Amino acid sequence: MALLLRNVRCVVSCDGHDNVYEKVDIFIRDGVIEAIGKDLDVGAEKVINCTELLCYPGLVNTHHHFYQLFSRNLPDTQGLRLFDWLTVLYDVWKRLDPEAVYLSTKCALALLMKSGCTTAFDHHYVFPGESSLSLLEAQFAAAEELGARFCASRGSMDLSKKDGGLPPDSVVQTIERIMNDSMAAVETFHDPSPGSMRQVALAPCSPFSASRELYSETAKLARSLGVRLHTHLCETREEEYYTQTAFKMRPLEYMQSMDFVGDDVWFAHGVWFNDEELRVLRDTGTGISHCPTSNMKLASGTARIPDMLQLGVPLSLGVDGSASNDGSDMIAEMRQAYLLSRLVYGNHAPDAYDWLKIATLGGAKALGRDDIGSIEIGKRADLFLIDKRRLDIVGAAYSPKTMLAAVGLSDSVDYTIVNGEITVEEGRLKHENERHLFEQCHRKIKQYLDVE
Repeated sequence: MALLLRNVRCVVSCDGHDNVYEKVDIFIRDGVIEAIGKDLDVGAEKVINCTELLCYPGLVNTHHHFYQLFSRNLPDTQGLRLFDWLTVLYDVWKRLDPEAVYLSTKCALALLMKSGCTTAFDHHYVFPGESSLSLLEAQFAAAEELGARFCASRGSMDLSKKDGGLPPDSVVQTIERIMNDSMAAVETFHDPSPGSMRQVALAPCSPFSASRELYSETAKLARSLGVRLHTHLCETREEEYYTQTAFKMRPLEYMQSMDFVGDDVWFAHGVWFNDEELRVLRDTGTGISHCPTSNMKLASGTARIPDMLQLGVPLSLGVDGSASNDGSDMIAEMRQAYLLSRLVYGNHAPDAYDWLKIATLGGAKALGRDDIGSIEIGKRADLFLIDKRRLDIVGAAYSPKTMLAAVGLSDSVDYTIVNGEITVEEGRLKHENERHLFEQCHRKIKQYLDVE
């Protein structure tokens, strides 16, 4: 399939030279950007008139928990910090089944795509009595139906309350089961080829729900299979206290002891690193997924973003769980990141364009990809477009590079294109009836939460 974006008003490429193109065409064939230039003499099955449209690389979300979409804004969770918040919600999440995972994944991905996100990683680690393959199969089916580029995790927990962890027995598994399921997940779903639409990472949940042996064995398995590693780390002071009490080590030192660092690893949050630990992250190439909204809601703290950037720590952006964010909006997350860092660090904070690059190229790097993250000839055609005549950006579109993080959007982007295919068109999902999806989700939530 060939697609021509004709006369794009402005293209913010986020490439290595920070090129911004004015009034150019973008020609896409078989999912790849083949040409960028003025008045291209090419034929295409589909042509979009982009005279009034601003174009950006697709956003890459590097940390989320899609299943949490069905447990947002519950009264019993309001005002709680992470450990107490998790304790309450595990009793809800233990009811997950393939239908709940399928519908929550589809809804979360739909919301992400409507906010310009073209690639998303989901950290799923709750497997209550179901084969992990059935839940991951439900996720990949939802992503394929919407046209999203998706990286799933075979997450894991093996420490329940009786072992000194937080989750109930019903959502933890033995290491043998986890290793067998992890291998099967990679063999069944992971596609390492260029332009892949479906990949898998291995991701123990956290130091207070996964054992030393689980981390070590997962790291060995992932490297033998050639997939990436992920976990939560240094999110709260309580976690820091936990690892120092249980293992006589700070969280990052604990990860190092299990070889769970390196350029194939990225951590979610990273709020409480000290100076020496930031240098370890830089020297090992270990990445961080910054999740500002979740960190604010759960009162976890503020990550040292300016220090990370100055040192060269790989940095990306994550929405985090729908129940600790209460949204799945990557543009909103960029703006939160920009404003929070301005509040805390003032003129030392990244500027609004820096955050766009963190949410695009930074996300691609976290997922180990060099085929997405910028608008360049030869890269996959993952991008989104915004009509500059919208009321919510009146007066803001004169500076397209900084507009998204500094101003944001109050509604859907106008077009989202993933791998050369239109997935959002004129603000609506192309491959899904949004009202029907709402009704399906509403019915399932009532049953899942056992409410009227």
